Amino acid sequence: MSGVHASEQLIERYAAGGSALSPEQEWTIEAHLETCMVCQQRLAQIFAERQPQLGDLLDVVWQDVAATATSTPAPVRSQLKRRLLTWASPSLLPWLAMTALVVLAALGFDIVARTGSAGLPSLVVLLAPVMPLLGVAASWTRRMDPMYELIAGAPRAGLSMVLRRTAAVLVVVIPMLAIAAVLADGSPVLWLLPCLAFTLGTLALGTVIGVARAAGTLALCWAVAVVIPSLLTGAIPVVLHPISFPGWVLAAVVAAVVVHRRAPAYLT
Repeated sequence: MSGVHASEQLIERYAAGGSALSPEQEWTIEAHLETCMVCQQRLAQIFAERQPQLGDLLDVVWQDVAATATSTPAPVRSQLKRRLLTWASPSLLPWLAMTALVVLAALGFDIVARTGSAGLPSLVVLLAPVMPLLGVAASWTRRMDPMYELIAGAPRAGLSMVLRRTAAVLVVVIPMLAIAAVLADGSPVLWLLPCLAFTLGTLALGTVIGVARAAGTLALCWAVAVVIPSLLTGAIPVVLHPISFPGWVLAAVVAAVVVHRRAPAYLT
């Protein structure tokens, strides 16, 4: 890419097809062509010079489109739905609903435990670091998304789509957890950084074993190593104390680097 447009050589190699470009370069230029009219025109000129018969075919197609298309704009509701689908999987809603039920159950446990003076640590705080993983698991999983093949073939698929859907999950889940934590007398400061570290860790491990398996593995490890022992001892674990925050920052940075370096894995 040169400046804000693709170079002449890159467009010519893209038009040639075959193995002229690597898969990563093809995805990059296709995403760029979606919004760049200048590069679209340059690509059209190349095709017009190499295959003039395509111009006649396109003229016929556009005539048919013009004859059947209407000037009525799409309803605002439809436009909003399309925008939402670029940030969230159609199958994400049930997983977010399940997450909300788990948060409510944990909050109920905290209220009962506080009323009975059981002296147990807040279950909301204990589960909060891994709570978004339910939604993250559904963000880029072949078995959980009925439109996976169609989305995977789009130019903006891959890491960009994964990050968008993960952000959509966090935007919904983190405020939900924050409200529940306040109601349960648990500070969001204790779990917010571990929550982000686990989310990035899931995306990093997902480049190797898949996002769903990564989310399940990390959640299970957290439950066995932290949640169950904390409920048995009645104390907040050391990993949720401020003294552990530098370690969480380091884990988040390492996971972010791995995600960046392994980004092509999300194209397969």
